[in-house]
Amino acid sequence: MKLDVIAFGAHPDDVELFAGGTLAKMAALGHAVGIVDLTRGEAGTRGTVATRSKEARKAAQILKVKVRENLGLPDGEISMTSDARNKIIRIIRESRPSLVFTHHWDDRHPDHINASRLVSAAVHHAGLAKIKTGQERFRPGTILYFKLPAGVRPSLIVDVSEFNDQRIQAIQCHRSQFFDPKSGKPDTYLSQPDFLARIDSIHSYYGALIGKRKGEGFYVRGMLEIADPVDFFNHMSTLRFT
Repeated sequence: MKLDVIAFGAHPDDVELFAGGTLAKMAALGHAVGIVDLTRGEAGTRGTVATRSKEARKAAQILKVKVRENLGLPDGEISMTSDARNKIIRIIRESRPSLVFTHHWDDRHPDHINASRLVSAAVHHAGLAKIKTGQERFRPGTILYFKLPAGVRPSLIVDVSEFNDQRIQAIQCHRSQFFDPKSGKPDTYLSQPDFLARIDSIHSYYGALIGKRKGEGFYVRGMLEIADPVDFFNHMSTLRFT
């Protein structure tokens, strides 16, 4: 299926936490959006594979994405293998997206680090004719990296103010992972009572940087090209006076 945007996350809730508002906005603008979870989250302290799969499907419906797939790579052991890379290449060549979203490589979680490296390599290799998958080669134009570490200035910020409720609803679908006072499961980093509030504060901070209520920040390697500076900055001037 042809897609305009694909977001790759290491685990079934990663994309929602840091790019959910942007994906919802892209879908609302008429773009075909897909999510690919690299693992089923089976190594996580909370939630079963079946539960997490159900939560992911529900979140995808809320974000109104066209496709959500799971590659079934081993949770906790994502690594740079040719087999894993080629699974991503096949998805890229089949869907031919203009934009790819994935994790920033500077992260505390090894799976997030390796997901970033793996997806970045796959995007590049998908354009190589000698990598054979039985498909026509294709290389997406841009990778946008989410979940930026402290101190890294985003290359761009997307205003997601109008999609904040939708983003929150999608995140809350993954209820097995977050704070539940009735749960007898062991505590995790995500299950702390203030975890979601801290995530929301990041979106508020990015929003404040562009004069909006909520924003999502992304990093792009290299320089961004502006095709028509007059059109771009006229649009920016219009926004400042609305």
